[in-house]
Amino acid sequence: MPDNPQSHLPDPAGPLFALPDCHVVALRGRDALAFAQAQFMNDVDALADGQWQWSGWLTPKGRVVALFALLRVDPQTAWLLLADADPEAFAEALRRFVFRSKIEIETLEGKAVYADFSAPSAAHGAHVGRLDGDELEFDMGTPVAPRRMCVGGRPAEESPAQVARWRQHDMQHGLPRLEAGQSGHWTPQQLSLERLRAFSVKKGCYPGQEIVARTHFLGKAKRGLMRIEAAQPLASGQELQSEGGTVGTLVSVGHDGAQWSALVVAPLDHPHDALRVEDVEVREAPLLDGLAR
Repeated sequence: MPDNPQSHLPDPAGPLFALPDCHVVALRGRDALAFAQAQFMNDVDALADGQWQWSGWLTPKGRVVALFALLRVDPQTAWLLLADADPEAFAEALRRFVFRSKIEIETLEGKAVYADFSAPSAAHGAHVGRLDGDELEFDMGTPVAPRRMCVGGRPAEESPAQVARWRQHDMQHGLPRLEAGQSGHWTPQQLSLERLRAFSVKKGCYPGQEIVARTHFLGKAKRGLMRIEAAQPLASGQELQSEGGTVGTLVSVGHDGAQWSALVVAPLDHPHDALRVEDVEVREAPLLDGLAR
């Protein structure tokens, strides 16, 4: 990765904790970036070396299989940072579409992913920073709520409480966490991924592109994300109810030790009163901005 003015700055102290559910899948070779451009829903060609974007892989029917941060490392290398999907199963599924392309797809087992809630020292927005050695730093926060994620070989402690807080931050800012049961069910618009600038409707073809573009240009998006909070347990797949009936389906659920939170795919004109999930009363909470890249 080429040097930039934000590279090689001192690494700030912070209580680093492991993100055990996040894995790195590498695409390498002459055709790696062209393959990523043809398969994934965001515009890889818009990235410079050392920049990243939110992106995802869709079914032919335009449903999101997996969400990830896509980093252009150099002209022949891209990294996918998968937060939920099984990395080897995902890599194997991608390999089925390689055909004659000059590309290798592999999971980087030696690259640990860890984080803290401090401001990045070398990264900014979509620009990745380089710390000591081969360690890379990503800006995963907002001006109001800073946080950073690092990829490298540094040991980091396991901290379920901090991981839960990280997941809550994702959901507060409208970044869905797709468990296996939610993969392949929702379109990018239903997950409100335009808030993260995570898909393109103007670049060339990719799986599901026709449905995504048609929904966008014809204004046919009828559902999107809303966030709810509760004092009792919630689970993905449950239905959100109001006095008028079913409002939507819980997609992502988290608990930070103080409260439960969930992202729900619901009609854009959903009811706001008397909301519940089974017998649990819930309240609507705002979706925060700041994670778009």
